[in-house]
Amino acid sequence: MIKAIIMDIDGTLVDGKTQQIPPQTLQALYKVQENGVKLVLASGRPINGMMHLAHQLKMDEYHGMCVAYNGAKVFDVETKDVLFDQTMSVETGRAILHHLKNFDVRPFIVKGEYAYVTNVYDCNVTIRGNTFNIMNHEAHDNNFMLCEVKDLEEFADYPLNKILVIGEADYLQKHYKEMYAPFEETCNAMFTAPFYYEYTDKGIDKVKALDTTLRRQGIEPEEMMSFGDAENDITMIRYAGIGVAMGNGTDAIKKAADEVTAANTDEGIALSLYKHFPELFPDKN
Repeated sequence: MIKAIIMDIDGTLVDGKTQQIPPQTLQALYKVQENGVKLVLASGRPINGMMHLAHQLKMDEYHGMCVAYNGAKVFDVETKDVLFDQTMSVETGRAILHHLKNFDVRPFIVKGEYAYVTNVYDCNVTIRGNTFNIMNHEAHDNNFMLCEVKDLEEFADYPLNKILVIGEADYLQKHYKEMYAPFEETCNAMFTAPFYYEYTDKGIDKVKALDTTLRRQGIEPEEMMSFGDAENDITMIRYAGIGVAMGNGTDAIKKAADEVTAANTDEGIALSLYKHFPELFPDKN
């Protein structure tokens, strides 16, 4: 029996062009919640960038949860309680930011309602032949105001849940091992998109957050269903009783999954829910 559905956001729940939840998926997720299933959004995004979707899904009415920063923080949407919060030490955060000065990348850190960078205009990346300022996109989608500081290393005198690194996809693929090598013993690092490479504290991933919070609530892995499309979703795809890869997902996540559904833009989540909850959707089967 499925008691919890865990979903990545970008490339999984929302359409990348519109940032909207497809209509059949939205209605299907309402239906499963009405029948006692908990929803969990699990993303690299910060809490600010998840709450509008959580409210649209009515997760505040059904005790839903947000797993933010790739698992570094968990928030109960209904009670507004922080259920889990693990940061890097100040020393580790500053050491990473110092090391990144050796590379042609743009670090991005968060504090409160602000995202801090060194230059809001210097962050163009090319995606599918189109060049645009990805930093503005990131701030807009996550409801942050952008703020410039001269030196992020000096500014980061507080513990960080995550350091986001933005760069051209080819450059990151060539250099990410060098970027991570000095910190293998103190933090985790992974791609969340070809142009995003992210650091969190050691041991942090989406599974750590799920295992720490959902099992306390009496929900075991075999009672979970998870959806994802990218590298940072693989562990939760393997962890859940039913791990579903999106049709637009990477080859690696499709290989790790129990099954593959349609793409996020083709109602992939809804189609999978119709299959696994036939009693709730008799007209869809």
